[in-house]
Amino acid sequence: MTRIALPISLLTGLAIWMFAEANTFPAVAFQGSLQQAGTATSDTLPPVEERYNDFITNPNTNPFDLKDPSVVEQTVDYDPETGQYIIQEKIGDDYFRPPTYMTFEEYLAWQRKKEEREYFNQLAGINTGEGATALDPLAKFDVKSSMLDRLFGGSTVDIRPQGGIDLTFGVDFQRLDNPILTERQRRTGGFDFDMNIQMNVTGKIGEKLTLTTNYNNNATFNFDNQIKLDYNSDLFSEDDIIKKIEAGNVSLPLRGSLIQGAQSLFGLKTELQFGHLRLTAIASQQNSQNENIQLKGGSQVQEFEVKADEYDENRHFFLSHYNRDGFERNLRNLPQINTLFHLENIEVWITNDRNVVEDVRDIVAFADLGEPERLVNPSAIPPFPTPPYREIGNGRPLPDNNANSLYQRLLDRPDLRSIDRSVSILQSQEFGLSQSKDFEKVSARKLDEREYTVHPDLGYISVNINVQPDQVLAVAYQYKYNGNIYKVGELSVNTDAVGPDTSDLTPQVLYVKMLKSTTQRTDVPTWDLMMKNVYSIGAFQVNREDFKLDIFYEDPGKGFKRFLPKSNLEGKPLIRVFNLDNLNTQGDPQPDGVFDFVPGVTINPTNGRIMFPVLEPFGTGLGNQITDANFRDSFVYQELYDLTLFQAQEFPEKNRYAIRGSFKSSASSEISLGAFNIPPGSVRVTAGGQLLQEGRDYEVDYGTGRVKILNDAIIASGVPVNVSFEDNTVFGFQTKAMIGVRADYKINDNLNVGATFLQLFERPFTQKVNIGDDPIRNRIYGFDLNLSKEAPWLTKAVDKLPFFSTKATSNINFSAEAAYLQPGHSKAINESKKDKSGVVYIDDFEGSTSSFDLRQPTNQWFLASVPQNDDQNNNPLFPEANASSLAYGANRARMNWYRIDNIARVGD
Repeated sequence: MTRIALPISLLTGLAIWMFAEANTFPAVAFQGSLQQAGTATSDTLPPVEERYNDFITNPNTNPFDLKDPSVVEQTVDYDPETGQYIIQEKIGDDYFRPPTYMTFEEYLAWQRKKEEREYFNQLAGINTGEGATALDPLAKFDVKSSMLDRLFGGSTVDIRPQGGIDLTFGVDFQRLDNPILTERQRRTGGFDFDMNIQMNVTGKIGEKLTLTTNYNNNATFNFDNQIKLDYNSDLFSEDDIIKKIEAGNVSLPLRGSLIQGAQSLFGLKTELQFGHLRLTAIASQQNSQNENIQLKGGSQVQEFEVKADEYDENRHFFLSHYNRDGFERNLRNLPQINTLFHLENIEVWITNDRNVVEDVRDIVAFADLGEPERLVNPSAIPPFPTPPYREIGNGRPLPDNNANSLYQRLLDRPDLRSIDRSVSILQSQEFGLSQSKDFEKVSARKLDEREYTVHPDLGYISVNINVQPDQVLAVAYQYKYNGNIYKVGELSVNTDAVGPDTSDLTPQVLYVKMLKSTTQRTDVPTWDLMMKNVYSIGAFQVNREDFKLDIFYEDPGKGFKRFLPKSNLEGKPLIRVFNLDNLNTQGDPQPDGVFDFVPGVTINPTNGRIMFPVLEPFGTGLGNQITDANFRDSFVYQELYDLTLFQAQEFPEKNRYAIRGSFKSSASSEISLGAFNIPPGSVRVTAGGQLLQEGRDYEVDYGTGRVKILNDAIIASGVPVNVSFEDNTVFGFQTKAMIGVRADYKINDNLNVGATFLQLFERPFTQKVNIGDDPIRNRIYGFDLNLSKEAPWLTKAVDKLPFFSTKATSNINFSAEAAYLQPGHSKAINESKKDKSGVVYIDDFEGSTSSFDLRQPTNQWFLASVPQNDDQNNNPLFPEANASSLAYGANRARMNWYRIDNIARVGD
């Protein structure tokens, strides 16, 4: 009701003001309630009459009459001859009404009533309107108070708001003519109000107190809304002990390099001065997290860590089992690839889920198309006793459409090209194929060449888009082997769009090779076509220079190691065990302990993906090298390749391998911090340990989170550059608070001694904290010394050297720092009050058991369970209760139970 009454009141007041300014008064009408018989009644009374006599003999008692406008001026004159007071009403120089004559007693009574009425109106906050002028609500005004003048350095109050408030009023009603609903339920709706506030306010009291705030109710992050109350007497008076008091969004910048302050804080900060000693104390909540980026030679150095169960799922696929079986053999003599296989042409098809119309066809993808061996359904598609095409040397059969009888049988049935009949024919007794296992019929789109990459010699594809679990991925390709051309599937450019009946212009289906179906089944050979030896390190455009990679094994309780302890591989680094270190930097077959950077094979520098030259590096590839069978099961993570990724992650005790390293991006003077809306002043850049100055050596775009090095000599020198900043976009459940004290004692203008104490502690959301998220309670103590002094003798000494003439003043700068960190944890995770050690959880096993509510559903009968034995009294009345065979229900007879629904229960 308040929001509705507000615009009505505003409109009413505006109308009254307009009438008053125009000196026109509306007629006030009253409707009579009594009527005389036989006479006509008038529904409108005469308007309010103007007063033509004095206001004593003809007073105005109409409450609806408005006051005189401001142009009517009332003056009082005294006539000494008659001894009367004459009150005249004028408009300009013209008399408006007849004058009013009062005696002395009447004038005193009239003046007393007038002053009394004005006094009560003043108490009620009502303006008389006499001499009233419009006031600027934003203008400065003075508060006459000596106390405020001394406290705030002046008595002027200045408030400057800027922004806007948008109020939206609406009504949303709807009627739904649904016969199931009642008449009242068919009509729904209500008022719809919305408000958008974006405002900046700057307020000042005197010269010391300042309030700045900006508020936006649609702000995405909390740091978009800022508020700060600043009391600063440092520039106003040198004798005040209290120099600064800040509340709200505050910061604590520190000049040292060992102990860094913070910019994004919310709390209370004060600065006091006692002679030469200046104290700064702060108690606040930290809303950011410190980040650090290292660069060398203008390239950003970043570290990465990938676990064994984080392989690129549904991204990389072999074209056939022939390519998979020869993968490890073809990579034995890196950097050379020993194979006669070379891909000539390929088309990649995927389920059309983007509603595109270009390059879209209906396809039927077959799992066994072109496969001479390892068939999904050998009973329906028996392999040939003698494969028609074989590899030179070992005689392995080559993939081709004629490698088995499937493709020829498809060609013998032209009606299979029909979209409507293909599925029913393939599932008939003639073919005996099963959908999603043996074949998939979908509407697919052909991928653009930019959406995938192929390795023509190793015979695998890498899809650059995310393949969803319910999507079908299929290919049709043509390759050359020893000068001969072989085909698997049908290329759309070589297949007619119509069937055998040329009068039918309906597009016909294509027969292609299926690499992935809509369901993941690990018991079919198609599961092995997905590569599980490719890992993404999250890098792009990786340079060979300064790229480091190593593999570690987490020994329980003993940290990470580069070898397998207590095994025959204990003296061999894991990077050599997985065949990632067989070459030196010149490409000779000599291990040097460094990752073999072979572009296109072991690493893809474009998208930063690492590929092991082993099919199952943490499975059979590792198990075949461990001779002791007792240790083989504890080291080998075979579930990673025999089960789906989700199922394999249920064995965390075997996921103990980590791929760690670092890389450098391409050299550039601009550095991306990987964050946005960086708190101003929080970026610190050092080159070779020396602190750089913002604006001279580098500039920061705090909005986009980019740093640009202005001094080209820093990039050219190749010295390590370190960039530290605060990221306030990090989300977390733990609240971080910071308290600290900074003391600076200025011995003289050249020497300053300082001490710092900071404590950062986190408060966990719950007492159950997972490992790695344990709340900290760290304390740091610091001491620093800074000396800066001019040295004119040094200038004179340099001038004495030949060919040297200096004009600038020489300075000697000396600084020393020392810091001590005392780590700790929050008391909230202590095991008990007596035991001060913290407790974190690896897994609380809350989801290890599942419960079933026997009360649901309420509309079914259930077989009665066998009563348990009375083991305490040694009375086995039902010995079959412990049986796990059919004998468990032999004596149950036909006993069942049923739960009556609460709705069916009727009580008195």
